[in-house]
Amino acid sequence: MNPRVTVLAGGLSHERDVSLRSGRRVAEALRASGCEVTVLDADAHLLPRLAEERPDVVWPVLHGAIGEDGALRDVLELLELRYVGSRPQSCRLAWDKPIAASVVRAAGIAVPEHIALPHATFRDLGAQPVLAAAGAWAGFPLVVKPSRGGSALGVAVVDGPGDLARAVVDAFAYGDTAVVQQHVPGTEVAVSVVEVDGELLVLPAVEIVADGGSYDYTARYTAGATEFFAPARLADDVTDRLAKAARGAHEALGLRHVSRIDFIVDPDGTPVFLEANAAPGMTETSLLPQGVAAAGLELDAVYRGIVQTAFTA
Repeated sequence: MNPRVTVLAGGLSHERDVSLRSGRRVAEALRASGCEVTVLDADAHLLPRLAEERPDVVWPVLHGAIGEDGALRDVLELLELRYVGSRPQSCRLAWDKPIAASVVRAAGIAVPEHIALPHATFRDLGAQPVLAAAGAWAGFPLVVKPSRGGSALGVAVVDGPGDLARAVVDAFAYGDTAVVQQHVPGTEVAVSVVEVDGELLVLPAVEIVADGGSYDYTARYTAGATEFFAPARLADDVTDRLAKAARGAHEALGLRHVSRIDFIVDPDGTPVFLEANAAPGMTETSLLPQGVAAAGLELDAVYRGIVQTAFTA
């Protein structure tokens, strides 16, 4: 049987363009595997179309809040449609970075020290005293990022006190809470986890070396702006620890079908969890497809296997 799959791409988040590119790539791979594929945008026409067409499986390839905060998954469950990806509660856990870090830390996986500062904190206590305290606590360099969001939007590495206020303001452009996080030096890697025909596979880690030193939005989605090594150039024992940590984070957060777990491997070889992605990018420069290739697998077969897992679950 060739399943009928509806790929959802687009939406109105800051990551709409990335979602459209991801959706196109997923649709191409699924068609190559023999699936019957329709691509729909997440707009006011979506629910009537889904209710009418009743696809075998819906694959949300939506980034940003609409694809990752669990709300859309709630609606798909209301419609009693099978879908690829994590259930709503797990999406909500992964979407909120401080909460995800707390869950993963409780599972015995290292995370950076961090504090979450809502916009109201700066209003009530004064921006300068709060910034001074945060900078003194974390030391420099430090990392500032929105508590929610993806594609490194609003993320900055801050080298000194003079740049901290601007970084926090930029983070607030993507949400009402900014995270100040201690900077962990080391090797940046991403480990994707997929369920293919019901079997959980941890794909080889992909090492990320951005030309400008920061794997920001431009570095992620501009061909040639970042150098990747798949598999990552790590010792075998470190690779094993990474795979164990990625699987542990995936399971601790209750994720299913597909995820990407981002780490820094510190100088001692310890994987330090950064964040989990319940709807990872699938563009031509994205990390999950590179992990599939590094594992010696065919992308269309893996994507069809993910669909088959969702269809039979």
